[in-house]
Amino acid sequence: MPGIPSFHAIAAMAVTIAMFVGFARGRLSVEIVSLLTIAAIAVGLYFFPLDGTSPTDGLALAFGGFGHYALITICALMIMGRGLVVTGALEPAARFLERLFKINLQLGLLFSLVVTFFLSMGVNNTPVLVLLLPIFVALAQRGALPASKTLIPLNAASLMGGLATTIGTSTNILVVSIAVDLGMPQMGVFHFTPIVLAASLVALPYVWLVMPRMLGDNRVIEAAALRRFETRLRVSEDSPLNGRPLAEIASRLPADIEFHDVPRGLLRPQSRLRMTGTHAAIEEAMRVLRGDAAPSWVIDRIRRKASDTREDISVVEMTVTADSRLINRTLPSSGIADLYGVAVIGIHRPDRLLGEKDRFTDAGDLRIAEGDVLLVMGMSEELQAFASGDSLLTLEGKRELPRRSKRILAAGIMGVSVGAASIGLLPIAISALAGAIAMFLTGCVKFDRVGRALSAQVIVLIAASIALGRLIDDSGAALWLGQVLSYGLQYLSPAMTLAAIMLFVTVLTNFASNATAATVGTPIAFAIASQLGLPAEPLVLAVLFGCNLCYATPIAYQTNMLIMAEGGYAFGDYVKTGVPLVLIMVTALSVGLQVVYGL
Repeated sequence: MPGIPSFHAIAAMAVTIAMFVGFARGRLSVEIVSLLTIAAIAVGLYFFPLDGTSPTDGLALAFGGFGHYALITICALMIMGRGLVVTGALEPAARFLERLFKINLQLGLLFSLVVTFFLSMGVNNTPVLVLLLPIFVALAQRGALPASKTLIPLNAASLMGGLATTIGTSTNILVVSIAVDLGMPQMGVFHFTPIVLAASLVALPYVWLVMPRMLGDNRVIEAAALRRFETRLRVSEDSPLNGRPLAEIASRLPADIEFHDVPRGLLRPQSRLRMTGTHAAIEEAMRVLRGDAAPSWVIDRIRRKASDTREDISVVEMTVTADSRLINRTLPSSGIADLYGVAVIGIHRPDRLLGEKDRFTDAGDLRIAEGDVLLVMGMSEELQAFASGDSLLTLEGKRELPRRSKRILAAGIMGVSVGAASIGLLPIAISALAGAIAMFLTGCVKFDRVGRALSAQVIVLIAASIALGRLIDDSGAALWLGQVLSYGLQYLSPAMTLAAIMLFVTVLTNFASNATAATVGTPIAFAIASQLGLPAEPLVLAVLFGCNLCYATPIAYQTNMLIMAEGGYAFGDYVKTGVPLVLIMVTALSVGLQVVYGL
């Protein structure tokens, strides 16, 4: 019969429960609950140190998460992901998946889940999710499923795939190595793959069809409809429109692009197409049609200056005020490009009073009126000069264009970093940090913009979870819980014993860490097998499986925290989607172990 846990073990379990309740209730933000947890651990261990430690050791334990390699790894991965986004390196993959999602949303999601699963079997699941994360964020911006509905299912698929082989996750390697040290024969890479494949097939309908419906749309809802801009696109020599009618290309264009007064017959270079659409749709149409919505000479000049100064090209929206000299002028007659070196690529005309009509010149150019919104491209200094010189009001929502000249470089850095970690050449912490530094040195990510890549919420959550995991381990709370489990299992059948061990390790890994669960659970599995006269291997596999069923909390695994900011998830999103998946997987894996090992 296990004795009464120590004071520190009781306190560790109390802090864990309090942290979970704080997250689940949602009255305080994740950041506040995380900081309160760190503060409680720091104050408690300062005045009541663990046996054999000093008060300053307790402070080191409480604040050690901020310098932990896991936090550095996740921050480095976020920076590399940002590099792929700002250089446009993921656009080809995003366009491919976008076409698949346009055929059928559910088919696109199923394809993505299956690819993620099988990639994670042979490659560590963390790099796999790092590669897919920015692609699905970009897909959401292109009108596919919201990121909040896809990232948790994708993460679940990567974790299930990583579970299927001994090299799929670092936790698998740890459990197998501990088991070998305790006398169990070495397992092959695919030793338990059939069991996991069968369980994953059982769980697939839930992950594919049910889980996305349980997650809300966490996209920021626009206060009003997106502005639609009118522009004139010039057909270039290398445009796919050259010598062809518009109807042949229309299917490749965004759905919300609308053409007006289309010339009849075949289009020729320098033909001008009047069209309207959102900012994103106009940019995509310019890319597909290889045309310019402003004089090509000014666009070329902007790009040359951006390359020489290594600054970003920005696109902003500006409102024409009553004092602007642009009123009643057209874009060709305004001289904007000559005076300021910026390019106006579209005009949005707000709804007018009933009966008021737009005014056009004989050449078909729209006359600018008070209240019009101009979509302007250029360098920051020139944009400010334009706004000041022509009495324009700059609106919020400044956007920087992708640095496409560096997209191959960014993709190469990510590929080398992920590849080095996948084949075991370098630990993921070192390869990710090296990749982040390379992104800075090559200019793929600018150091003064690094704040856009990182999430303060994720940083303090990781630091708190690391401190709590160490406290549970060092205080003896994990060991005491294992002893209680061992005592109670002697009254259960072999099948129930497997399920109980798996559930215990699952709870431990969702609130402490995979390493703690593996370190504590594997020896306990051997001891229980000896006491009950059962083979050790299925019980060790129950521990290994439980260590990977980390779906129910964001602190359970680094990829859970990696997707938290991008998906806009709350703690409760992980609980409500993860707990049913844990129960499904525990049941299916327990049955699989019982059938394979004849228990």
